[in-house]
Amino acid sequence: MNTVFKGEHLLPGQIGQFFIVLSFGAALLSFISYYFATTDDAGKADSSWQRLGRLGFYVNSISILGMGTCLFYVLYNHYFEYHYAWAYTSRSLPVYYLVSGFWNGQEGGFLLWAFWQAVLGNVLIARAKSWERPVMTVVALSQVILGTMVLGIDIFGQRIGSSPFLLLRNSGIEAPIFSQPNYLDFIKDGQGMNPSLQNYWMVIHPPTLFLGFASIIVPFAYAVAGLWQKRYKEWVQPAISYALFGSMILGTGVIMGSFWAYESLNFGGFWAWDPVENGSIFPWLTMVAALHVLIVFKNTGHSYFTATLLVLLSFVLVWYTSFLSRSGILGESSVHAFTDLGMFWQLVIGILIFLVLSVWVLVWRWKELPITKKDEETYSREFWMFVGSVFLGLSCFHLIVVTSVPVWNAMFGTKIAPPSDAVKHYNVIQSSFAFVVTLLTGFTQFLKYKKTDITRFFITTGVYLVFAILVTALVVYLTGVYRLNFVFNLVMCGSVYSVIANAKVLVDAFKGKFKLAGSAVAHLGFGLLMVGAVIAAGTSKVVSENASGVVNVQGFDAKAGNARENIMIYKNTPVKMGDYTVTYLGDSISSPYHFYRVDYKKFDANGKLLENFVLKPKVQASRDAGMSSSPDTKHYLLNDLYTHVTAIPSEGFAMQGEAGHDEGNDDKNYDEPVAHEVAIGDTIRYRDGFMLVKSLNKQATVQNIPLTANDVAIGANIEVHARDGKVYNAEPIFMIRGGNVFDFARKVEDAGLKLRFSRINPENKKVEITVYQQPQNKRPWIVMRAISFPYINFFWSGTIIMVIGFLLSIQRRNKELKTV
Repeated sequence: MNTVFKGEHLLPGQIGQFFIVLSFGAALLSFISYYFATTDDAGKADSSWQRLGRLGFYVNSISILGMGTCLFYVLYNHYFEYHYAWAYTSRSLPVYYLVSGFWNGQEGGFLLWAFWQAVLGNVLIARAKSWERPVMTVVALSQVILGTMVLGIDIFGQRIGSSPFLLLRNSGIEAPIFSQPNYLDFIKDGQGMNPSLQNYWMVIHPPTLFLGFASIIVPFAYAVAGLWQKRYKEWVQPAISYALFGSMILGTGVIMGSFWAYESLNFGGFWAWDPVENGSIFPWLTMVAALHVLIVFKNTGHSYFTATLLVLLSFVLVWYTSFLSRSGILGESSVHAFTDLGMFWQLVIGILIFLVLSVWVLVWRWKELPITKKDEETYSREFWMFVGSVFLGLSCFHLIVVTSVPVWNAMFGTKIAPPSDAVKHYNVIQSSFAFVVTLLTGFTQFLKYKKTDITRFFITTGVYLVFAILVTALVVYLTGVYRLNFVFNLVMCGSVYSVIANAKVLVDAFKGKFKLAGSAVAHLGFGLLMVGAVIAAGTSKVVSENASGVVNVQGFDAKAGNARENIMIYKNTPVKMGDYTVTYLGDSISSPYHFYRVDYKKFDANGKLLENFVLKPKVQASRDAGMSSSPDTKHYLLNDLYTHVTAIPSEGFAMQGEAGHDEGNDDKNYDEPVAHEVAIGDTIRYRDGFMLVKSLNKQATVQNIPLTANDVAIGANIEVHARDGKVYNAEPIFMIRGGNVFDFARKVEDAGLKLRFSRINPENKKVEITVYQQPQNKRPWIVMRAISFPYINFFWSGTIIMVIGFLLSIQRRNKELKTV
C-alpha cells in the first residue's frame, strides 16, 4: 500500500515537471522543424516548417519561464519537501537570496543558461532574416541538450538529468522519517545557503556569467550555418557583432567574479587561479582571439580557417568549462566545483556533440573554404592581429592543459601532479603571453590593413615605445614592481605602451576617425586593467605582520592562514600594525552576519591624529562550512586597505555581541578576585588602568525587585579609567532585604572587569569593592589579517573602460551590418 504523505505541496512540482518535459519536447520540435526548413528544397519556398520551428521555440521559451516560476514559488514558500529548496535555502534567507538560490544548485544553473539562450533565440528569430533557419537549427539543438540536463526521468534504467522538482524523500537520502506519513513535521528548515554565497554578488554575477556563456552560441551558430549553407563569407559580418557582445558580457561576468572574491570572500585578492576560475576564461580567450581574426578576414580575406575554428572552439569550451565545474572531477582541487549529480557522461556527450559537429562541418567543406594563398604583408595590421590571436590561443591552451590535470589522470589512469606552486606557475607563464598581447595591442594601432608605410611606422612606434619605456621605468621604481620577476616588468612595459598608443589613437578618433574609437578604448581599458593587476597583485603588502610567527589560539590553523600575516588583538587594547594603531572595539549581530568593529588610527611623528576610520569585517557560521569570513575594505584613490577576520573564540557566535549586564555566577571566567577596602575618593589600581570611587548612591534600585521601608540598597558609583584613555561607569549594588544581604555585581565588558560591592564597614566609614579581572586569554579577541593593494583602482577602472570600448565597437558594427 502506498504511503500517503501529509503536508506535501505536490502541485507546483508537478506543474514545474510538466514544463520541463514540455520545454524539452518543444525544443526538439523546433530543432527538427528548423532542420527541415533549412534542408527541404520544397520547404524553402514553403515557410510551414519555419513557422512550426518558431512555434516550437516560442513554446520552449514560455515553458522555461513557467519552470522558473514554479521553482521560485517552491523556494519562496519554503516547501522543503523538494530537495532543491531544502538543500539551497532556509527560512532565514531574505527574498533576494531566495532569488540567488534559484541558481545556487546545478539544476538552476542549467535553467538559467537555457533561459538566456531562449532570449537570444527570440532575438535571432526577430532579426536574423535569411539566416534564421540554419542559425536557429543550431540554437534549438543546444536547447535540446540543455533540456536533457534538467529532465530528471529514467529511461531504460538510466537517469537522464536532474530535476529541480525532485522530492526530498526520493532524492536518495536515507532517513527513517521518510517512512512516516508526517515526515515534514520533522523538517523545520532547509540547509540554507553557503555563507560565502550570501552576498549581493551572488545575485548579479552568475546571471551575467551565464548570459556570456549563452551568447557564445550565436557566433557558433552563424559559423555552422555559413559552412552548412555554403555562405562562407556572409556569416562573418553578423557574427562579429554577436562575438563582440559575447566577449563583453562574458568578460564582465569574469571580472564580476574577481570583484566578488576581492570584496566579499577571504581569498586575499581578486584572482586565485582556481581551476573553475580558469575554466571561465577559456571561451573568453578564444572568442576574443576569434573576434580579431574575423575582423582580419572581413578586411583582407585572410585567415578564414583560423577565424572559423576559433569561433567553433569557443562554444565547445563553454561546454568543457561546464563539465569541469559540474562533473565532480575537480571536487578535490577547486572550492567552486559542484559535486557530481550523476551527469558526468551527459556532460561529456554534450561536449562531443558540438565538437563532432564543428569538426564535421570543417571537414565537409574543407575543399571549398575561401583560403587565400597569398601571404599577408609582414608590416600589415592583419598579420600582427593574427599573431596576437595565436598568442591568446596559446594562453588558453596552457590554461586548459594544466587545469585539466585531474581530467587526464581520470581518463588515462595517470598520476600527473599539478605544479607545486600553482599560483607562481600560472603567473609567470601567463604573464609571458600577456606581455606579447599587450605589446601587440599597442603597435598594431600604427599599422594599416594590407600595407603600411614602413618608415613612418618605425618612427611612430619607436617614439611611443621609448616614451613608454621611460614611463614604465618610473612606474616600476615608484611602485616596487622592479623587485618582482623580470617577466612582470615586461608585462608592465607592454601594458603602459598599450595605454599610450591607444590613447594616441583615441585622440585621433576625436579628430574625425571616431569609428576607430571602440577598439582604442577597449585596448586602452585592457592595458589599464593589466597595469592594475600587476601592481596590485605583485606589490600587495601584508600590513598585519606578526614578527613572532605564532598565533596560539584555538580555531587558527594552517587553513586559516599564515601566522606571520595575522595578528591577535584583544578588545579595547590598541595594537601597533604598520602605520596604523588598530583597536578591536566590539561586535554586533545583524542576522545572518556577525560584524567585528576594528578601529584604525594613523598618527604623524608628533603624535597628531592624521586619520581615523572603522572597518567592519563580518563572519558567518554554518554547520557545514564552519566559519566564513568576509572582508571590509577602506578605499583610497591610489590603494585599498583590506581587512578580514581569520579566527574568533569558539563561543563568539553565542556570546559576543550580547550586552553584558548578567550578574550570574561566572567567576570561573575571571582571575582570583581581589577585595579593596576604600572610602569615597579613593583609587583602585588594576592591570590595565585604575578606578575612582566617586560616591555612594543611597537611592539605588534593582530592576524588578521592590523595596520596603526597612530595606536598604546602596550603589557605589565607580569610574573606570582604561589604559587607552577610555572612561567607563559602573554601579555595583549592596542590598539588605528582609534581613538578608545581597550584592549585585556589574560588568565592564570593554575593560574585562566585574565589580562587586561586597561589604560596608560602618566603623571606619569604608566599603569593600571586590574586583574580578578577566585573564588575557579570557578577554574577547579576534585574529585578523590586513593587506594593502596599491593602485587596484586601475584594475577596476580598466574593466569599465574596456566594456565601454566593446559597446562602441558593437554600435559601429551594427551600423555596418547590412540586411542579409
